Amino acid sequence: MIDRKRRKNSTRFAFCVDSGEYPASLEPRKLYEIIPDANADQHGQLRVIDESGEDYLYPLEYFKLVELPPALNRLVRKPPGRSAKRTRQTRRVVRIRTAS
Repeated sequence: MIDRKRRKNSTRFAFCVDSGEYPASLEPRKLYEIIPDANADQHGQLRVIDESGEDYLYPLEYFKLVELPPALNRLVRKPPGRSAKRTRQTRRVVRIRTAS
Protein backbone atom coordinates (compact mmCIF):
# COMPACT_ATOMS: atom_id res chain seq x y z
CA MET A 1 0.00 0.00 0.00
CA ILE A 2 1.18 3.55 -0.75
CA ASP A 3 1.96 5.52 2.40
CA ARG A 4 -0.16 8.62 3.06
CA LYS A 5 2.64 11.17 2.59
CA ARG A 6 3.55 9.91 -0.89
CA ARG A 7 -0.10 9.48 -1.87
CA LYS A 8 -0.88 13.07 -0.90
CA ASN A 9 1.93 14.50 -3.08
CA SER A 10 1.49 12.20 -6.05
CA THR A 11 -1.19 11.96 -8.65
CA ARG A 12 -2.70 8.50 -8.90
CA PHE A 13 -2.91 6.77 -12.25
CA ALA A 14 -4.48 3.65 -13.70
CA PHE A 15 -3.56 1.71 -16.82
CA CYS A 16 -6.61 0.79 -18.92
CA VAL A 17 -6.63 -2.91 -19.80
CA ASP A 18 -10.18 -3.07 -21.25
CA SER A 19 -12.62 -0.43 -22.51
CA GLY A 20 -15.57 -2.79 -22.03
CA GLU A 21 -18.84 -1.04 -22.84
CA TYR A 22 -17.12 2.34 -23.21
CA PRO A 23 -14.95 2.27 -26.37
CA ALA A 24 -15.52 6.00 -27.06
CA SER A 25 -14.52 6.98 -23.52
CA LEU A 26 -11.61 4.66 -22.73
CA GLU A 27 -8.62 3.48 -24.76
CA PRO A 28 -6.93 0.22 -23.78
CA ARG A 29 -3.18 0.53 -23.03
CA LYS A 30 -3.55 4.17 -22.01
CA LEU A 31 -2.76 5.81 -18.66
CA TYR A 32 -5.62 7.67 -16.94
CA GLU A 33 -5.60 9.99 -13.94
CA ILE A 34 -7.69 8.81 -10.98
CA ILE A 35 -9.74 11.10 -8.75
CA PRO A 36 -9.93 9.74 -5.17
CA ASP A 37 -13.50 8.68 -4.33
CA ALA A 38 -14.05 6.56 -1.22
CA ASN A 39 -17.66 5.82 -2.18
CA ALA A 40 -16.61 4.50 -5.61
CA ASP A 41 -13.94 2.31 -3.97
CA GLN A 42 -16.62 0.63 -1.83
CA HIS A 43 -18.54 -0.32 -4.98
CA GLY A 44 -15.56 -1.66 -6.94
CA GLN A 45 -15.31 1.36 -9.22
CA LEU A 46 -12.73 4.04 -10.04
CA ARG A 47 -13.35 7.72 -10.76
CA VAL A 48 -11.27 8.35 -13.88
CA ILE A 49 -10.70 11.39 -16.08
CA ASP A 50 -11.58 9.86 -19.44
CA GLU A 51 -11.23 10.94 -23.09
CA SER A 52 -13.91 13.62 -22.67
CA GLY A 53 -11.76 15.35 -20.03
CA GLU A 54 -14.46 14.78 -17.40
CA ASP A 55 -14.37 12.36 -14.48
CA TYR A 56 -16.68 9.34 -14.54
CA LEU A 57 -17.01 6.07 -12.67
CA TYR A 58 -15.80 2.89 -14.36
CA PRO A 59 -15.50 -0.72 -13.16
CA LEU A 60 -12.21 -1.40 -11.36
CA GLU A 61 -11.58 -4.48 -13.54
CA TYR A 62 -11.01 -2.23 -16.57
CA PHE A 63 -7.82 -0.88 -14.95
CA LYS A 64 -4.60 -1.78 -13.18
CA LEU A 65 -3.41 0.79 -10.62
CA VAL A 66 0.03 2.25 -11.33
CA GLU A 67 2.47 4.06 -9.05
CA LEU A 68 4.79 6.27 -11.08
CA PRO A 69 8.37 7.01 -10.02
CA PRO A 70 8.63 10.49 -8.40
CA ALA A 71 10.49 12.10 -11.35
CA LEU A 72 7.92 10.85 -13.87
CA ASN A 73 5.05 11.85 -11.60
CA ARG A 74 6.36 15.45 -11.50
CA LEU A 75 6.53 15.55 -15.30
CA VAL A 76 3.00 14.24 -15.71
CA ARG A 77 1.57 16.73 -13.19
CA LYS A 78 2.98 19.80 -15.03
CA PRO A 79 0.50 21.83 -17.08
CA PRO A 80 0.71 21.07 -20.81
CA GLY A 81 2.87 23.33 -22.94
CA ARG A 82 5.44 24.15 -20.27
CA SER A 83 8.98 22.96 -20.66
CA ALA A 84 11.03 21.77 -17.73
CA LYS A 85 13.61 24.53 -18.23
CA ARG A 86 12.82 27.90 -19.72
CA THR A 87 15.43 29.31 -22.02
CA ARG A 88 15.92 32.97 -22.76
CA GLN A 89 14.97 33.78 -26.29
CA THR A 90 16.99 36.34 -28.18
CA ARG A 91 15.59 38.49 -30.93
CA ARG A 92 17.49 39.56 -33.94
CA VAL A 93 16.62 42.93 -35.41
CA VAL A 94 16.92 43.07 -39.15
CA ARG A 95 16.68 46.35 -41.01
CA ILE A 96 14.94 46.03 -44.34
CA ARG A 97 15.73 48.55 -47.03
CA THR A 98 13.08 49.31 -49.53
CA ALA A 99 13.65 50.85 -52.92
CA SER A 100 11.95 54.23 -53.18
